[in-house]
Amino acid sequence: MRPRRQGKSADVKFEDPLKNYDGPEYADDLERAIADESVAVMKTTPVFTVTVDTTVQEAMQSMARYSIASILVIDGDSKLLGIFSERDVLNKVADRFDQIKDESVSQVMTAAPMHVYVTDSPGKAMNLMATAGFRHVPILDADDKVVGVVGPRRVTHFLDSYLVSE
Repeated sequence: MRPRRQGKSADVKFEDPLKNYDGPEYADDLERAIADESVAVMKTTPVFTVTVDTTVQEAMQSMARYSIASILVIDGDSKLLGIFSERDVLNKVADRFDQIKDESVSQVMTAAPMHVYVTDSPGKAMNLMATAGFRHVPILDADDKVVGVVGPRRVTHFLDSYLVSE
């Protein structure tokens, strides 16, 4: 048996509090894009990945070959496991390269890195970079698979497309 409402509240009609919501007003197209677009509007590809069985030396060679500052470490289903960056090379590899060059990149990567989803705003990705101090932020789809990465050059390109010199 369902409980019954009693008193005046049963007679009150529901009013949608958002029915007259106009949304935010933005100063310009850049401000609107940062807040309302998805991170997909930024150049998030190509993205370079390796698997956990890749050696430290192979990962570093790939980074050098493609002139990239980081490489995402994924499993066989393109799920993000970590990120291996220039900072990891300096802090975890440089002084002991000979001892660990043939080890798995998983031994020196930054595991479970912070990320954003492809439906998140560019502002969220840039905020994560600024507040957490990351230079590269992985982009995942709804299935948690890697679809891209945002870094300083891509942010600059995105911002530059809205900042037209006159």
